[in-house]
Amino acid sequence: MSNLNKKKEYFEKFLSRIENKNLKKLWEEDSHFKEKFFDYIYEDLLEIENPNILEFGVHAGFSTSIFLDVCKINNGKLFSVDVVDFSKSFDDPNWNFIQSRDDNFPMIEKNIPEKVDVILIDTLHKPKHVEKILYHYYPRLKKNGLIIIDDISWLYYTLNGARDNFFIEINNKETFYKLIEIFNSNMNNITLEFNFAHSGVCKIRKKSDLNLNISKKIKSREFSLKNLVKKILRK
Repeated sequence: MSNLNKKKEYFEKFLSRIENKNLKKLWEEDSHFKEKFFDYIYEDLLEIENPNILEFGVHAGFSTSIFLDVCKINNGKLFSVDVVDFSKSFDDPNWNFIQSRDDNFPMIEKNIPEKVDVILIDTLHKPKHVEKILYHYYPRLKKNGLIIIDDISWLYYTLNGARDNFFIEINNKETFYKLIEIFNSNMNNITLEFNFAHSGVCKIRKKSDLNLNISKKIKSREFSLKNLVKKILRK
């Protein structure tokens, strides 16, 4: 079976297990989230036995439904955090909803496991906030665990782009480069990859139990005199 057909089969079976008709309709009508998220992480999640998943940001329930499906298959638990009360969105014994900001650390930490296998960050899409949440919860992530960060691509939101939006363009682009800076300081600690479908998503895998190093600005030669001369000589 080709990888494409395998993903299609996974998705069809996933849809068949969704009981909420409105959510199922959203999945069927919105191919963006399937391409960006489901096709990118679902198989990774299925490899985790008895997963503990920490989700920041519930919204329409796309990611929540993926995580709960995996928890049902692999006997896991999902802990979802959002400032909006989504506690009645899902009726599932594997689900624990926490109404809170993602940076209300004392409240959240007393309601989640000591260690988790997966962390999703999909709340405030600003680089400093993403960095704060990533660094704070990283020690709770198991070795080989995954951190998934939504909305890291600005390409759809550029001037005259498909979803032209100044603020999203800037925030997503700055978040992307912040993640590059974090990786640049932690090449021995993590792996980093991006999926640029639609608004994009990032996947970080924890390679060691060492703490993350502080991110540092990347020294670039882009605006150096040498590069300027090089560009002039090209003309």
